Amino acid sequence: MNKQTNTIEMATTSLAARALEQGKGILRLAPTWVPRSFCVPGRRIKLHPDDYYVLGGQRGGIDERWLSSTTPAKNGPLTGEHEGLSKIVFDEGGKEVQFLLKDAVDELKGELIGKRLWDQYGSWPMYSKFFDNLGPLPHHIHHNDEKAALIGQLGKPEAYYFPPQLNNHGGDFPYTFMGIAPGTTREQIGECLRNFTKGDNKITDLSQAFLLRPGTGWDVPPGLLHAPGSLCTYEPQKASDVFAMYQSLVNNAVIPEELLWNGTPKENIGDYEALLDVIDWDLNVDPNLYHNRFMAPIPAANGDGYTENWICYKSAAFSAKELTIEPGATVVIKDSAAYGLIMMQGHGKMGVWDIETPALIRYGQLTHDEYFVSEKAAKEGVTIVNRSSTDPIVMLKHFGPENPDLKL
Repeated sequence: MNKQTNTIEMATTSLAARALEQGKGILRLAPTWVPRSFCVPGRRIKLHPDDYYVLGGQRGGIDERWLSSTTPAKNGPLTGEHEGLSKIVFDEGGKEVQFLLKDAVDELKGELIGKRLWDQYGSWPMYSKFFDNLGPLPHHIHHNDEKAALIGQLGKPEAYYFPPQLNNHGGDFPYTFMGIAPGTTREQIGECLRNFTKGDNKITDLSQAFLLRPGTGWDVPPGLLHAPGSLCTYEPQKASDVFAMYQSLVNNAVIPEELLWNGTPKENIGDYEALLDVIDWDLNVDPNLYHNRFMAPIPAANGDGYTENWICYKSAAFSAKELTIEPGATVVIKDSAAYGLIMMQGHGKMGVWDIETPALIRYGQLTHDEYFVSEKAAKEGVTIVNRSSTDPIVMLKHFGPENPDLKL
């Protein structure tokens, strides 16, 4: 092939297709940082200490890193362009080029995420994130598909896993309020909501808190009130950013009333019954809430040089695994579905890519710790080499809906 022919082929082959070919079915992703105006960063997601407020005080601190995301963040009128959207890093003739993972999915369709997911959803229907807050969040709720559709969004089930590598300290309040105490009435919760602008509306008086432990997690379906604690959290979730805050004061910080009505259609703002209707009552007052929502790791696969555990497995909307590769081992890992991954520990080689776990990241700096694996590459098997003689490789892998390998 002469140089002219090669140039013509490069011009007619899309950027996404070339990136997929360059990575042999594995795409490298850039870090995606998201601020929250109502949060105080816990400073455990490896962002440089000077950069947590790099976007300005009005935007709030950066306490989230979104992973494998084709879902834009809903952060109000100051939201930045492409905020929350993951970008692919592609080497174009020695120059690094970035473009949206969403655009690659829209173009490559089933070639990237698999025919099953593309035919059913027409998109990558989940993302994950690191959520890292110094204190507790307000008792809040995510809407189901029916309620979220009223504001043009999807419902949002999510799950928690607390990676040991990111939890060297527990923050100010490592407990999560979950649900509503059995015996609580709808009228009692309604009174709390009506008192939202009168100081502390005391809604967590009607809930129960559970101690959070690194290496475990929780399942959080839509309609379940929850006030996340202060552990750094890995959060797989459906591709949505819908929520409403039902607690008015947390950690001595006042929550703006606009966040109470955040998921409410404009014509229903002021209607407290509409807020109450978002609550899945049976789910919230479940006397077996701990048993039904808590998740301890469950073995997924063991082989020569590696172990793999399911860490999020109670939702049909997504699932997640933790893969550990022993020092010095070379393994081939096969999965039946596309997935995103984030490195938690160690370094080595994965397919054509060098992989490593950075200790500190500047805002805007590129890394080699986050990737997206196409369904074809996942099925054929990904070769991973641990180049350390002492340190295991640990990575977290997030999958879309109805993972064919999840058979518990």
